[in-house]
Amino acid sequence: MNLKDLVSPDSVICNADVVSKKRALELLAELLATQTDADKSFDIFQLLTEREKLGSTSLGHGIALPHARTDLCKQAIGVFIRTKNGIDFDSPDHQPTDLLFALMVPEHYTDEHLNILAGLAGMFNDEKFCQNLRTADSNAELYHRLTSWDAISQAS
Repeated sequence: MNLKDLVSPDSVICNADVVSKKRALELLAELLATQTDADKSFDIFQLLTEREKLGSTSLGHGIALPHARTDLCKQAIGVFIRTKNGIDFDSPDHQPTDLLFALMVPEHYTDEHLNILAGLAGMFNDEKFCQNLRTADSNAELYHRLTSWDAISQAS
């Protein structure tokens, strides 16, 4: 999985000042909308919220992977935020969430959707990688560290 195919430099935010799950989902929806041809941030927010109603997308350990399948995009796209302070994201371990990767894929991407989510879950299961993300100082540095995961994971 090459994250540079999913995430662009302008879709990563370091130290996002959000204090709630709702605001985090709104920000993620806004970022996802900027990666599509039309501004559909409210529609994307609704999709992410509907998915969260089925069960939290938090993995625990400060990580969440909100996601949706929709016809609002032509290819898989992702965005990433690290919150300034952890937020309550209905995590199974009841720990604050500070690393959020949102994924949006076309409706017909059934298998691809699951494969990408599995790859992301594996990536965020790497404690050293997550700690590395938590110490980035800027959007550019966070993007670089996020998209360097393939090289880091293969080197260790």
